[in-house]
Amino acid sequence: MSRYFTEDHEWIDVDGDTATVGITEYAQSQLGDIVFVEVPEEGKEVAKGDDAAVVESVKAASDVYAPVSGTVIEGNEALADNPALVNEDPEGEGWFFKLTLADTSELDSLMNDSAYQDYVSKL
Repeated sequence: MSRYFTEDHEWIDVDGDTATVGITEYAQSQLGDIVFVEVPEEGKEVAKGDDAAVVESVKAASDVYAPVSGTVIEGNEALADNPALVNEDPEGEGWFFKLTLADTSELDSLMNDSAYQDYVSKL
């Protein structure tokens, strides 16, 4: 499995042609306490950069963008009942949605872990 990152602080784990998407530890720390999450519905088509989900905290509401194009195959239903999962484990159990990749070449424009850590260190 490979993990990539966006400049908008989403992470994406890729396993074959399936990807899991969430927000990074950095994004979660900037938002503060998460109070509401809206995940996309199964079957939704998203293009790279589209608004795919919504996360609201005590500080702000933010869109979660699709790091790549694809078709949503699952939203993390656990977040409806427990949005704090995003605070507790943003890069694990607090994932937002899974999708089937439409174009694997889109992964080439994303950052690997070391490039993302370097990017965040300059913010």
